[in-house]
Amino acid sequence: MTARDVRELGEAALAWVSAHRGAFELGDDALAEHGDVNRTWKPLGELAQVCVSVRRHTEPTDPLHVAAADLLTFAWHQTGQGSLFLELQRLEPFATYPLEIYAAFASAGLRHTGYEEAVATVARTRGWQLTEQEPNRRLSVLNSLRRSGIPQRDDMGRALSRTWLGGLPEPWTFERAAGYTLTHVVFHLTDWGLTPRNVPPRIDGYLRLWLPPWLDTCLDAEQWDLSCELLAVAGSLPGPPDRPMLQEAWAKLARAQDASGAVPEIGTGTDTSTSTDTGSGIGSGSGRDGLPAPHDFIRCYHSTLMTAFAAVLTTHRLRASADDGVEPEKARAFEHAAHPGRGGRGVSR
Repeated sequence: MTARDVRELGEAALAWVSAHRGAFELGDDALAEHGDVNRTWKPLGELAQVCVSVRRHTEPTDPLHVAAADLLTFAWHQTGQGSLFLELQRLEPFATYPLEIYAAFASAGLRHTGYEEAVATVARTRGWQLTEQEPNRRLSVLNSLRRSGIPQRDDMGRALSRTWLGGLPEPWTFERAAGYTLTHVVFHLTDWGLTPRNVPPRIDGYLRLWLPPWLDTCLDAEQWDLSCELLAVAGSLPGPPDRPMLQEAWAKLARAQDASGAVPEIGTGTDTSTSTDTGSGIGSGSGRDGLPAPHDFIRCYHSTLMTAFAAVLTTHRLRASADDGVEPEKARAFEHAAHPGRGGRGVSR
């Protein structure tokens, strides 16, 4: 598969996301005491992060950049230009997920001064600093504080050493949960693929050795969502990309994408008993190899977002490494951050 082919997969995925943006809208339960964050704020935050990453790695005139900027504006509007984060802070002062979602917007220059002041106050408390968290979640919080311009009270290196990946575990202990843990460790270290040089050499060497067989195993098992995240990790490592691995992996992943651009989390033969219809109106489609690929929004939105994310990183790295021998981690990424404003206003593109 060529870089052009990979880009087309990403274009189709982002087109599907654009066509179904309404499913990302925050409803009345977004601030409800017992609301389901996984069905309200989580999808919106993931949409924002992917759009930020797409903008960073594409030129302003690129249609992908334009589409991502439009979706990011939509997502920011859903938060009331940041005002809903301040409401969340008042309702759940020690919850970290609002900060982790807000950080994606902040990294794009979309800021809300009132929220940042409120969360900075809480972040100085012992209660916040001593909250017990999973090590990879700790990395997420630290990176989110950094992206939001809030002082950190811990060290990324120390947090990394306590993660599964940081311990360089026996490769045969890799399984689904460990896979999602390691991908997010790399995302937080590299600020979602922006700074590959932040991956320590020992971890880079470990992943270059074991990422190919892990990815191959996930693709064979039709774990499409995790496969996309592992492909994004491959696009976030320093040094030249592993072209043969990427070409083979993307050729396999292409089979999972249907004509609409959607990619299901898992293959239809993986666990058909968990597929349900939520009334989203999205229905089902067929994979590119002609096999049925039933899915609804909840079961395909994340894997489709990750397809777009991984495709943009892969395309950027492949093209950068081919240009005059430029090392990928030194290749240009396009920053479009705006200055913060009290009302949460910023440049949308």
